[in-house]
Amino acid sequence: MNAAGDESQNPENKAAKRHWAEVLDLMPPPERPAQEPGEVLQPGSGMQVTCIDYCPEQYAIEQVTDVADFLARHRPPWSEVRWIHLAGPGDPALIHLFAEKYELHPLAIEDVLNLDQRPKAEDFPFSEDQLGRLFIIARAVARKADHVESDQVSFFLGRKTLVSFEEKEPDLLRAVESRIRDNVSRMRHHDASFLLYCVMDHLVDSFFPILEEISDNLDEIEDSVLYGTSENVLPDIYRFRRDLSLLRRIAWPMRELIFKLHREPHVCLSETTATYLRDIYDHLVQVQDLLETYREFAESLTQTYMSLVSNRMNNIMKTLTIVSTIFVPLTFLAGVYGMNMPIPENEFSWAYPVFWLFCVSVGGGMLYMFHRHNWI
Repeated sequence: MNAAGDESQNPENKAAKRHWAEVLDLMPPPERPAQEPGEVLQPGSGMQVTCIDYCPEQYAIEQVTDVADFLARHRPPWSEVRWIHLAGPGDPALIHLFAEKYELHPLAIEDVLNLDQRPKAEDFPFSEDQLGRLFIIARAVARKADHVESDQVSFFLGRKTLVSFEEKEPDLLRAVESRIRDNVSRMRHHDASFLLYCVMDHLVDSFFPILEEISDNLDEIEDSVLYGTSENVLPDIYRFRRDLSLLRRIAWPMRELIFKLHREPHVCLSETTATYLRDIYDHLVQVQDLLETYREFAESLTQTYMSLVSNRMNNIMKTLTIVSTIFVPLTFLAGVYGMNMPIPENEFSWAYPVFWLFCVSVGGGMLYMFHRHNWI
C-alpha cells in the first residue's frame, strides 16, 4: 500500500517521521537532496531487497538495486498484491527509507531493529482517516550444524501490501516464491493477508523436520544407552534438551500470536485468511505436544543413563568388596603363618600344601555363601 495523502497536510505523519528519525539517529533534511546524474542508491550492509507484484493473471519479481528509483515508482496498475522483502543484516538507513515511504510506525521500527523480540501482533494506526497496518513479529527456526538457531522475521501488513524484514538470508522468500510463480496457486487468487498466512504457515512447518531429526537422534542415543555402545552420551542429550527448550520458547508465543490473529478481527485480515489461520494453530498445538513428548523422553534418557552408570559403578564396587572380603581371612592366615616363629613346614613337608588347601577352602566357602544369599 503506497503512502496516501500529502504529508505536509498531515501533521501526525510528520510528527511520526521526526520521531523515528530521532530513534535511528538519521534525521533527514526536509527534502532529500537530488541524486547526481547516474548515481544509484543501493542497499547497504549486504541487505537484499526484493519486490514481488502479482495478480491471478501475472506476476513480476524485481531485485531492487536502486532504492531511490524504486521508492519513487508506484505499483503496476495490474498488481493486486505487492510483497517487499528486505533480508540480511539490518541497515538502519535503508529501513528508514522504507519506513518513510510506507509510513511504518516508529515503535514498530524499533522492534524491527531489535532482533531479540518475542512473537507478537500489534495494530499501529497512523490517523483517524487512514487505515492502519498490522505489525507482526515471528520467529524462524533452522537447523545449523549441531544446534538450532532462531531468527526474527517482522511483517507490516496493509490491504494490498506486505513489507517484511528477515534477519539473515532470504530463505523465507525462496520458500514462498515458487508458489507465486505457479499460475494455479491459491496464493495468486487471494489478498495480501493470505500471503502472510502462507509465510507464517511455512515458518510453523519448519518445526517438523527439526523435531523429526531430534526424534531420530534421541532414538539412537537410547540404543547407545541401553546397549552400552557409547561411553558418554550426556553431552548429546543435553544438546538436544537445549534445542527442545529453545523450540518450546518459540512455539508457545507463536501459538498465542496465531490465536490472537484468528480471534481478533483486523481490517487487513480477510475472513478467508482468518479461517486458514486455524490450520496453523492446529499445527502449533501438534508442535507443542511433540516438544513436551521429546523433552520428557530426553529427561528420561538422562535419568536412565545416570542410573545405568550408577548401577555399573555399584557392580564394580560389589566385585571389589567381595574380593576384599575373601582376602581378609586369607591375609590373616598368611600373617599368622608367616610370623617369625617356628612353623610346621620346617619339620613336616605336608604342612605347606595343607595350608594352601585350607586357604582355598576358606575362599571357596565364602564364595558359596555369597552365591547362596544372591550377593553375586
